[in-house]
Amino acid sequence: MSDENGTRDTSAGSRGTPAAEPAEPRAEAAAAGRAEGSGTGPRPEPLRFFGTTWVDHDPGLQGYAARRAAAAVGSLGAVVGSCFVLRFAYQGIAIAGLGGFVTLLVVVMFTICTALAFRHTWECFAKRPDPDRQASLRGLLAVGFVGSLLAYFFRTFTEAPGEKLHRAEHEAALRQYERRSTRRTGNPSKKRRRN
Repeated sequence: MSDENGTRDTSAGSRGTPAAEPAEPRAEAAAAGRAEGSGTGPRPEPLRFFGTTWVDHDPGLQGYAARRAAAAVGSLGAVVGSCFVLRFAYQGIAIAGLGGFVTLLVVVMFTICTALAFRHTWECFAKRPDPDRQASLRGLLAVGFVGSLLAYFFRTFTEAPGEKLHRAEHEAALRQYERRSTRRTGNPSKKRRRN
């Protein structure tokens, strides 16, 4: 080993390189995926709180239905907690005696931001958001966080939030993969070479 950077002194590909060096982590993960039989074709993108249980609607205590129920309860609990926080903020403004106009402005601001955040979050369940627009709306979404939580809560009654979009993308990727794999026929190494 070299004292300077902790690497081996032998050059790459030389005979002195030990045979038992560990492979790269990605190669190991790919080999593990092939060993399990799930390494063929495109893999589904995991959803937050749901993982990949949305693909087959996995049953069980940690399956799809249980996670949907937990997400609904959790998001509703977060909405209730957030409303208590906003109530304390409103009481703080009232105690400060800033006047009716400022209080009205704050209430209207939170109401509009909540409605816009609800709409934006609801639309993001059906199509991928534009990253630039998402970055420009970051402040509005932070102020109207109750709307985002409500959208998440209501969406859990029909599906895992974002499941429809992810399912459409996954099925399109599977169709494309099947078309590509059926076009490849035979073993290219066994083809005759022309001299």
